[in-house]
Amino acid sequence: MMLSMEVWALIMFACVMLALLIGYPVAFTLGAIAALFGTIFLGFDYFQLLPLRIWGVMTNFTLSAVPLFIFMGIVLEKSGLAEDLLETMGLLFGKIRGGLALSVVIVGALLAATTGVVGATVVTMGIIALPAMLKHNYSPELATGTIAASGTLGQIIPPSIILILLADVMGINVGRLFLSAVVPSLLLISLFIIYIIYFAWRNPEAAPALKSNSSENLTLRVIKSLLPPLLLICAVLGTIFGGVASPTESAAYGSLGALILAAIHNRLSIKNLLEAAQHTTKLTSMVFLILIGATAFGLVFRGMGGDQLVENLFTDLPGGTWTFILLSMLLIFILGFFLDFLEICFIVVPILSPIASLMGVDLVWFAILIAINLQTSFLTPPFGFSLFYLKAVAPAEIKLQQIYRGIIPFVLIQIATLLLLVCFPKVVSWLPTYVEQFTR
Repeated sequence: MMLSMEVWALIMFACVMLALLIGYPVAFTLGAIAALFGTIFLGFDYFQLLPLRIWGVMTNFTLSAVPLFIFMGIVLEKSGLAEDLLETMGLLFGKIRGGLALSVVIVGALLAATTGVVGATVVTMGIIALPAMLKHNYSPELATGTIAASGTLGQIIPPSIILILLADVMGINVGRLFLSAVVPSLLLISLFIIYIIYFAWRNPEAAPALKSNSSENLTLRVIKSLLPPLLLICAVLGTIFGGVASPTESAAYGSLGALILAAIHNRLSIKNLLEAAQHTTKLTSMVFLILIGATAFGLVFRGMGGDQLVENLFTDLPGGTWTFILLSMLLIFILGFFLDFLEICFIVVPILSPIASLMGVDLVWFAILIAINLQTSFLTPPFGFSLFYLKAVAPAEIKLQQIYRGIIPFVLIQIATLLLLVCFPKVVSWLPTYVEQFTR
């Protein structure tokens, strides 16, 4: 029995998933499999469209924000900002039970809003905060779980790289998506804090209060540590939300602000600049290579009718829109155990977003759901990147099993946040709607 071209498109998708699970490089896997299936089923001439698609990717003004935000994050990571924040927040909250864990969440949120680089945030807090928490008899599970989860907040708190990529893939406005992410971000941070307070209340010996011997003016230290990141957040997000600058222009302001902060902390050296430029080039090249490979894959997948087949499969399911939402979120969550967030963003999301649009789903709301769902991929074993970042810098006595146990409550909190946003969509849409009414 001859298989239809649409079925072969799904087989192509399955081949990509299998190759990625085996460990082949993402960009080259996407491009090679697309070239193979495209040549067989569509002919070599079909790829005449591909250069135009790639040119569109490389000249996309919105995507220019990606290297700028990456550069800003790496420069800030080298500026000493994280160390100052962690030490000051530890002094501020250390006197209450679970105070060190609370300081990690708050610093993680502030770093997410200024750097957005998950790996750098987790490693920095793992080096500085984890030994201090263990020294003061914190539960290893609470300490590691808090650091790993707080480090991933850069996935959802603007200016998030994944939000920029989702906006481009789904064809929605980046500024509106940033605004829509603010309230869900605050909700997630609040739930993290509530859990830590509850845990410390139930287990006082596992999250003890500290005795502060510091005679330094704490108020002055808090102002000195908090003022620079808050000013940078206002410069970056304030210009976007106020309509003064585009995300790309605000990323340029943020990069300049990061350089100024590094200079203030006496960390603006030629060596640090070169390292930041090299890391930025590597990360940006990786993102754009995957994007080019995904462009080729999407071109062939649609040319073979795969998108139409998937659309028919979802639209024919009982339950309509809600069944589609639940199944798509479940699919992304399961894939997050095995695939990187970039792979899901560039392979799965372009297939799901047209179906969501056809069903009348608010794409901004759908993008926020996807972003929070993708955030869990950093924490879910066996391939959760935050877990391995943390294990790499953790003391030898910390076992990977302890890190796995520590992140379970935070993954459940992220799932609960996702369910709340599914049940109450206005949590996402309220702030952008209010800002639009206010600015008229």
